[in-house]
Amino acid sequence: MPRSRPSPPRDPQLLKGVLPMLVLALLRESDSYGYELVTRLQDLGLEDIAAGSVYPVLTRLERDGDVESYLVQSSAGPARKYYRPTPAGLQHLLTQRRAWQALTHVVTLALTPPPHPKEHRS
Repeated sequence: MPRSRPSPPRDPQLLKGVLPMLVLALLRESDSYGYELVTRLQDLGLEDIAAGSVYPVLTRLERDGDVESYLVQSSAGPARKYYRPTPAGLQHLLTQRRAWQALTHVVTLALTPPPHPKEHRS
């Protein structure tokens, strides 16, 4: 189900830092091939994400042992390379998620203005 919202301009460096975590989270839900991951990320609200951002992440995750790939024959063309998380990848996702939650807590605290002190009148 699409959870799309209008997206504000994004800092590419922020996205670069969280994209591997997002890819692992989507693969935890279901195995996918690269372009399908792109469309799933777009459906989540990353309308401007490109395949050129996702494929290098998949390559790095596979090299690091966080995902594994397998080929599935297609009647409409060449076989598709599907990816699924490894047990190490799922553990890595859990670690990343905890780190992300801790970081977002700190950022939220820092960005939330403190309550205005009440003026005391004498």
